[in-house]
Amino acid sequence: MSDRTASENRRESAVPRAREESVTGERTDPASTSTVLLWEKVLERSNLQRAVKQVRQNKGAPGIDGMSVDALPDFLRQNWPAIRDQLEAGQYRPQPVRRVRIPKADGRERLLGIPTVLDRFIQQAVAQVVSAQWDPHFHPRSYGFRPGKSAHQALKRLQADIRAGGQWTVDLDLAAFFDRVNHDRLMRRLKDHVPDRRLLRLINRFLTAGVMDGDHWSPTNAGVPQGGPLSPVLANVVLDELDWELERRGHRFVRYADDCQILVRSQRAGERVMNSIKRFVEDSLRLEVNTRKSAVDRPWYRQFLGFTVTRGDHRLKVSPKALDRLKTRLRVLTRRTRGHRLADVVADWRDYLLGWKAYFGIAEVPSPLREIDKWLRRRLRCYLWKQWGRSGYRQLRRRGVSVRDAWQTSKSAHGPWRLSHTPALYRALPARYFADLGLPSLVAR
Repeated sequence: MSDRTASENRRESAVPRAREESVTGERTDPASTSTVLLWEKVLERSNLQRAVKQVRQNKGAPGIDGMSVDALPDFLRQNWPAIRDQLEAGQYRPQPVRRVRIPKADGRERLLGIPTVLDRFIQQAVAQVVSAQWDPHFHPRSYGFRPGKSAHQALKRLQADIRAGGQWTVDLDLAAFFDRVNHDRLMRRLKDHVPDRRLLRLINRFLTAGVMDGDHWSPTNAGVPQGGPLSPVLANVVLDELDWELERRGHRFVRYADDCQILVRSQRAGERVMNSIKRFVEDSLRLEVNTRKSAVDRPWYRQFLGFTVTRGDHRLKVSPKALDRLKTRLRVLTRRTRGHRLADVVADWRDYLLGWKAYFGIAEVPSPLREIDKWLRRRLRCYLWKQWGRSGYRQLRRRGVSVRDAWQTSKSAHGPWRLSHTPALYRALPARYFADLGLPSLVAR
């Protein structure tokens, strides 16, 4: 064996490094790479290093084996050669995903399937290669889970289509999309740009690995379990067929994952489009349209990715549902930190609020955000008033409130929430006080 061949063998069988290296973000042009090499690309050292890094960044709960993401690097150092041999021999068997139920705002539950950390790592390595092969062929109006695409771009595209005359929207919602994807159709479509049989076999095994719900195992004969790195890529492969059908029919549309808005000029046209697309989705894609959530309506009465638009000038505005979810989340955080110092409560809110602002900061209507800022401060005034208890009078006087106002407030029969809106609490705890504690403002500055 030559020195060069031995070196290459050692390099290809090496354990993927745990240290974090920068990802270039460059996509391989499929026209310049033979699809015969796809399997080799999955197992390339650089691809595996990116996969390790991404899985660790995504964090997430353990699967059925209990392994955490932090334990992955050491596990791979010790076991990767044997795992690689199983993959090469076609003998690797993914473990079932762990069923997790996430409550939804409407009282129902979203079902997630959490793969083991090892399976997440292998899925990520596969997803990176499949995405690079498929992404150049996806429709440009598909924005979900794609390199260089974002929800903000989807919102701007929708806004432009509305301003261009799309005064009615066909708001298309797919019922339990991730649970109903037809495996046979998905695998046939995957072959268009991923003809590597070993890679397809492995993907199919991930799809059919089953679900562990407590101690009960169930087979997965349909669907793409939400929670794994492969799911978003495979969802785009399925719905890409819908995108190009809409293109063929000449529609203006925006799709982000399974959320799709089709813009038309009249209600009559919208109803016609809804009926015809519903038939296509059910007959061709073998999916189901959620008639309870789908509708033909004015864009300013619908929400998309947490936003809506104003009626006159079609500015982006945070939807009422998104604001309600924010309030609900902060109420939960407040209950969790009950009895803590106010500074601790603000610190507990801060990361969540900054993340929320980073996404919803593109809103062009600031008035709802100003109202939320006021609600946040009132919530904190209420929290602190409860903590003060019998010392409320002294605390108000210490903060410059008059004897009369402090006495009337501390002896009032009204509850804490009502009192948090009184002049005495506003004077004692002004907006500047909370800003000094580190409370972010949601209104962009």
